[in-house]
Amino acid sequence: MPLADTETSGVWFEGEFTSWRDHLARARVWSRAVRARLDPDRPPHVAVLLDNVPEFGLLLCAAALDGLVLVGLNTTRRGAALRRDIVTADCGLVLHSPDTAHLLVDIDLGPSVPVIDISSPAWAHRLRQAADAPTTRGGVAPTPTDLLMLIFTSGTSGEPKAVRCDHSKFAGAGVMLADRFDLGHDDVVYLSMPMFHSNAIIAGWSVAVAAGASIALRRRFSASNFLDDVRRYGVTYANYVGKPLSYILATPERADDAENPLRVVYGNEASPRDIVEFERRFGVRVVDGFGSTEGGVAIARTPDTPPEALGPLVAPVAIVDVETGTPCGTDEIGEIVNTSGPGLFTGYHGDRDASDERMRGGIYHTGDLGWVDAAGYIHFAGRLGDWVRVDGENLATGPIERILLRHDRIRLAAVYGVGADVGDEIVASLVGDALDPDDLAEFLASQTDLGPKQWPHHVCVVDELPRTATFKVLKRELAGAAIDPTWTLDRGTRRYHPSGG
Repeated sequence: MPLADTETSGVWFEGEFTSWRDHLARARVWSRAVRARLDPDRPPHVAVLLDNVPEFGLLLCAAALDGLVLVGLNTTRRGAALRRDIVTADCGLVLHSPDTAHLLVDIDLGPSVPVIDISSPAWAHRLRQAADAPTTRGGVAPTPTDLLMLIFTSGTSGEPKAVRCDHSKFAGAGVMLADRFDLGHDDVVYLSMPMFHSNAIIAGWSVAVAAGASIALRRRFSASNFLDDVRRYGVTYANYVGKPLSYILATPERADDAENPLRVVYGNEASPRDIVEFERRFGVRVVDGFGSTEGGVAIARTPDTPPEALGPLVAPVAIVDVETGTPCGTDEIGEIVNTSGPGLFTGYHGDRDASDERMRGGIYHTGDLGWVDAAGYIHFAGRLGDWVRVDGENLATGPIERILLRHDRIRLAAVYGVGADVGDEIVASLVGDALDPDDLAEFLASQTDLGPKQWPHHVCVVDELPRTATFKVLKRELAGAAIDPTWTLDRGTRRYHPSGG
């Protein structure tokens, strides 16, 4: 049954249910109201500065139906940085709520870019006018290659870039994942990752739309409320990006945790240990994939893929030497690329130089590091900037982080370099429980795949790590700040001692 006729599935938000039929009917009204406030001589780019609220979904549906282009604004951006994003994306209208109004204080966008509070009486009046207006389309019906959203990258390695996302990118991913996990009308998709980011749209919202399933929408992710929400709404599928599984696992375990309707959790960047523990504790299947907002490379897991790997190396994906571009051998770290071209990448809006850099030599460069094991499986090794140079050798930090996360009392780890007299010294910032320097040294010594140059020289035991709104650790903030190590390595004895002692 088409979503426009569906009354038994829809959107749940804070205990209230709206059927897809009513949700889409409201979306058409919102589309007419938005069109009335846009300059017809400018691109129909609508900036959305909202938490995960039903209105965000209404605007997504309005864009899908009527050819608008939604621009998801990161609610953790401030001041000049937020203004930069609005200007870069050529936004002709900015919509916000009372909860996000403070983010726009002192940001001057000029008279040509209206800024509207969606809870204001003036906007309510415009919606009433739009509801009474005849149904007219602002433009021609969207095609699969038309823009649907501009989604900014997380900004972990520089200023965020606006990725061009067309209708086909979302529709294709939604259908693929709904089919892969056998989701249908009776399923409920839990949407708690921020909707200004691609993970929530590609691995959450689009999946529900393709399956005709309901959405249980949470304003913001909450580890302590996750299981209660799953039970309350009958959630069967959830998506994640970054470290949410780790945060949920840090909540107190209960004997009945596995008594829940959840079947599948899908996302990327979870640690192998968290995947195994999450499956055990909650009785669900966790599938961790590899992907980015750009969509330039696809690596699919197979049933026999080891937990710590991304999937088998299959052409046109390749691992190449960062400097020469030649294929890497087994266990050699290089950049993950798509040798056949852009894949689903259609460029960055307003940044031709960045787009060209991604497509150097007609090859899509992910900026991600990886290596292939003897069995032919790809392993993630961090971002291209996550190199440290120790004793004349370049080392990737990703493998060191994954080794540290094998320790049963380390919950989060960030490894980065700080400048030394020659090269770098490796620093590990760790979040964990009752960590002990002697125990850590013994643990590292027992890891057969950790070379002597890979040992962290400094260890900082911290309560939390700086992160983006999508739960990715901001290592450039750690690397750019003065370090205050808890322990420092004695290279002779391979033991850790209090720094300065």
